[in-house]
Amino acid sequence: MTSDRLYPSRPILAASVAVLREGRILLAARGKPPSEGLFSLPGGMVETGETLGEAALRELREEVGVEARLIGLIAPVEFIERDEKGHLKHHVVIAAHAARWVSGEPQTGPEAKEIRWVTERDIAALPMTAGLTGILEQAFRLAREDSTP
Repeated sequence: MTSDRLYPSRPILAASVAVLREGRILLAARGKPPSEGLFSLPGGMVETGETLGEAALRELREEVGVEARLIGLIAPVEFIERDEKGHLKHHVVIAAHAARWVSGEPQTGPEAKEIRWVTERDIAALPMTAGLTGILEQAFRLAREDSTP
């Protein structure tokens, strides 16, 4: 794992996953900065030698204890943040995926301090990380188009 998450010399690659179950998506409130307390998708850094999808599923398992089956890549999301002096503080490129729940009941932990299964209507009322609304809309669309159970 890279040690230059803060003030990186290059963008950091991460993967996340929108897990769908009975018309709802699993969201987790971030337990650590950046964006602590905001709802987001489970995810994290891609490790050397693993695919984006493998990273998304591994992070899902590690963060909340859920197993899922990928149904598609949604889109890349860039998180870029500068400090008060204008220096680059974070630059993460996140490959967001959609998946169907297979097993496991989500558990909170250090990286997920609150967990919710949300409907499309629920998302407008939640404090979420930047750009997440569009990703969730795409995940719901992919789920409707996916014909496998």
